[in-house]
Amino acid sequence: MPLGQRAGDKSDSRYCGVEVLDFPADEGLPAVLNHSLASSFDFILAPLVDPNYRPTPGAVLPVSASDLVLGPAQWSNHVVGKISEWIDLDAEDERVRVDSELTLKQEIAWASHLSLQACVLPAPRRSSCGNYARVVNQILQGLTNMHLWLRLPLEKCEPMDDDLDKVKNINKTSKMVDSWELWNSFRLLCDHSSQLCVALDISSTLPSINSLGRWFGEPVRAAILQTNAFLTNGKGYPCLSKRHQKLLTGFFNHSVQAILSGRSNHNVSPVSGGVLSGDENHIEGAPVRHALSPYLDYIAYLYQKMDPLPEQERFEINYRDFLQSPLQPLMDNLEAQTYETFEKDVVKYTQYQRAVAKALIDRVSDDAVSTTRTVVMVVGAGRGPLVRASLQAAEETGRKLKVYAVEKNPNAVITLHSLIKLEGWENLVTVISSDMRCWDAPEKADILVSELLGSFGDNELSPECLDGAQRFLKPDGISIPSSYTSFIQPITASKLHNDIKAHKDIAHFETAYVVKLHRIATLAPPQQVFTFTHPNFSPNASNQRYTKLQFEIRPDTGSCLVHGFAGYFDSVLYKDVHLGIEPNTATPNMFSWFPIFFPLRKPIYVPDGSPIEVHFWRCCAPTKVWYEWAVTTPTLSPIHNSNGRSYWVGL
Repeated sequence: MPLGQRAGDKSDSRYCGVEVLDFPADEGLPAVLNHSLASSFDFILAPLVDPNYRPTPGAVLPVSASDLVLGPAQWSNHVVGKISEWIDLDAEDERVRVDSELTLKQEIAWASHLSLQACVLPAPRRSSCGNYARVVNQILQGLTNMHLWLRLPLEKCEPMDDDLDKVKNINKTSKMVDSWELWNSFRLLCDHSSQLCVALDISSTLPSINSLGRWFGEPVRAAILQTNAFLTNGKGYPCLSKRHQKLLTGFFNHSVQAILSGRSNHNVSPVSGGVLSGDENHIEGAPVRHALSPYLDYIAYLYQKMDPLPEQERFEINYRDFLQSPLQPLMDNLEAQTYETFEKDVVKYTQYQRAVAKALIDRVSDDAVSTTRTVVMVVGAGRGPLVRASLQAAEETGRKLKVYAVEKNPNAVITLHSLIKLEGWENLVTVISSDMRCWDAPEKADILVSELLGSFGDNELSPECLDGAQRFLKPDGISIPSSYTSFIQPITASKLHNDIKAHKDIAHFETAYVVKLHRIATLAPPQQVFTFTHPNFSPNASNQRYTKLQFEIRPDTGSCLVHGFAGYFDSVLYKDVHLGIEPNTATPNMFSWFPIFFPLRKPIYVPDGSPIEVHFWRCCAPTKVWYEWAVTTPTLSPIHNSNGRSYWVGL
């Protein structure tokens, strides 16, 4: 049974499982599963094979249950397999290594036969896990639908158990083992397989907040909450610390499922210590309460008290981490559906209306209202939302207006004519069916209004378009927007990397994508990249740009992996009226722009304490504009998209 109803949330985080600690012998698995499901758990994490099994010639694999005792849907939907924990593929003893490899392959083959959706692999026993990764990588090559979840402790701990033999003189200065480092090594050896995921063991202690943040960009599928992670509230019931609560709700927001594990440490109701529990003197026929039910109740309480997803998030949920190629607004004519989506963004046009109103007041004094008519040119008018915003601003301020609506898309021009006739604007608005760069205006404009911004500010060629249009702006005329600045920040984004990698070519790694970023970890605050100001009457004006930026990873983060850079913009429409998606200053409740993502062909490993140095270029040619980017610290990357070979915006 799901943890509860949360408006807009249809993710896997609604489901909670429980780990079966004892091997369910004698075909006991169905009873364990039925009891867990009856106790409102949604699935079990259960051993598939007797932990005492060691391979011998002719031996039959001692599985926990025949495939016949549960239906295919039950195996698939309600059981996650747990691989034997004794397996050690990097042991020095060759016999142990060989037995481990054989057993691991046998257990995965059995899980695949059962059509399980996932199996949990035991945590590596030492920091050097090359052979373990090699065998897992072999297995991954043959899997079709099943995922493997590598189990890791969510903590920085002392050197791993089997590494202690090599470190005889441990002292307080010994280097701590970072579980993210283990994951990163394993995932790199397995070539970023999209079917290799993470299950994190959460106990009573947690690493720093910045260190935890790295995991939100990784393919974490389960948070295994140990019962020793829980505190006791005033009524004797289990609860979590504020830090644990914040972490768990963060995981809920990233579609991570909770799994409860361990023995009950809270004597809330009469229980016994076994897998199934209940009062030995309970009334016959009454449901037997699971030992971990109080913990499940608390997890459900945390889930249910989360705020419902805002309406905007519900609208955007299907776009999360979905890679889209940016628009080519000059080369292509937008479709009606695209126009309609953008026109629903009330916040954006409200900001434009505010900006035009302020410009009109500054342009025309109250004394000159009756005698002055302001000429406004809306360039890239689309189907008319900026025309409407400008006229509403004029009505609001009591200013007289003449509007030229310039639009190159002949289909949108048809809609514009219909709108003007419908609204009775024939004496106020003149429609011009032309590219703004080619049109000869009959008079100069007081105010030039445009909506040509892309997710990176200038990536839909606003500078080139407005440079061509500013010739019909008066010398003291106003451009709305008056300026815009792009920003980038390094991110961990395993899902995006794997989605691009699936194309198996360089071109897709040299393309910038518009994407609703979700499963990412931001590693440093955003920094400014390029700024453009309008109007720009400088005779030597150039829209080519180059910048070099250095990012310092947030303290206490530890080492990390950079898959690329998230890009944003912030625009000054007029004076104090701004519009943007840069996270620190983003305009609330605006959905016209998702961030842009500049991927790296090969993810960059950043050691703890090392900065990231990146170079960005905006390059211009007679027929196209493109970006190039490269990392030079801590290691060198190739220059991406050289000469616009993979991605460009056509003029």
